[in-house]
Amino acid sequence: MDWLIPDWPVPSQVRAMCTTRVGGVSQGPFDSLNLGEHVGDRQAAVAANRILLQEAIDARPHFLTQVHGTHCVTLTDATAMGVEADGCVTSEPRLACSVMAADCLPVLLADERGAVVAAAHAGWRGLSGQGGVGILESVLASFDQVRCPVGLADRSDILVWLGPCIGPQAFEVGADVRNAFVTQTPAAAAMFLAKTGDKWLADLQGLARLRLRGLGVKRIYGNDGTGSWCTVSHPEQYFSYRRDGVCGRMAACVWLA
Repeated sequence: MDWLIPDWPVPSQVRAMCTTRVGGVSQGPFDSLNLGEHVGDRQAAVAANRILLQEAIDARPHFLTQVHGTHCVTLTDATAMGVEADGCVTSEPRLACSVMAADCLPVLLADERGAVVAAAHAGWRGLSGQGGVGILESVLASFDQVRCPVGLADRSDILVWLGPCIGPQAFEVGADVRNAFVTQTPAAAAMFLAKTGDKWLADLQGLARLRLRGLGVKRIYGNDGTGSWCTVSHPEQYFSYRRDGVCGRMAACVWLA
């Protein structure tokens, strides 16, 4: 499989990967490893692709119904597949926290003891959130609750990997998107480059890094905003909704072996 394997210093029992569009059975604009059931692909093809993923990682991927929101769910073996959320956390082995994306930013988390893992789907809406509480705030709160039910957890031991997303050279947004971040965090202004006509180029991974550092998470790996991570710029490797409109979805997964 042509997958991305995170390069981050997690314990050996923490496993993680991010699929590309390569290695599945889907046809047409979903060619070929589409893992999204909601994009118009044949359901039989999506089911076959999900089986390929599960067999390859030797863990059960738990797919959410993502709504560009801020809700995070704690997964157990009893959690129903398709629960509505944009983040998930677990301490149970062989249960893979999974998020799908095709331009939005997948965020994977683990603690340095290898006891808890989590995943977040961070598009601009979920990342900005409401009143300063976005998907990363929600996931970290759930992460802390699982590993430290009583008292305040120290976040210096959390490791984060950022997967591929729309790059800062391709993510054109309006003033409303910029304002959603800058009104909450003035430092976010540095993540937007002005264009003509009140349009801006936004650095999605940079906005996520800024949020994470503000939340006490300093050990951040993966996507650094350079061109190789841009989903729009690599049609042979990545699905991109901004580029193609109709397309498949990739998945980023993290689990405990």
